Amino acid sequence: MHAITLAVADVERSAVFYRALLGIEGSGVIGTEYPRTESQAGGTTAMFTLDDGLIVSVYAREDMALDSGVDLPHGPTSTIGHFVGSQAEADAFLDRARAAGATVLAAPYTRPWGMYSGFFQDLDGHLWEVVANPGGGDPADAQPAAG
Repeated sequence: MHAITLAVADVERSAVFYRALLGIEGSGVIGTEYPRTESQAGGTTAMFTLDDGLIVSVYAREDMALDSGVDLPHGPTSTIGHFVGSQAEADAFLDRARAAGATVLAAPYTRPWGMYSGFFQDLDGHLWEVVANPGGGDPADAQPAAG
């Protein structure tokens, strides 16, 4: 996977949020010279390249619907996972999300299989999970504890 594009209500507002959340400069809002028409999606977007090369972009919900030909549901249909190395890093990321305007849904906690995580929603309701695996190793390799 090389890019994730999030449908948003306001590209400018979301660009400000993601710059604050991710702590990186993005491209800024680009493509404004390509406005939406009745039959064609506009080109306005903002893109952020993460350290691992993944591109996160925000694109107007109406443009994405017109571009794809699909009525987009409102509300989360999946989660965006952000993996960090420790509980302190997870807490700091959640604090940064809150400061940027996100809604932290509940205090993070340690799952029975050892992963520590918490959830927040961005300005458009996209659901994020911040995950730390304090036991070490890749959080994707965590296994439920034997019971």
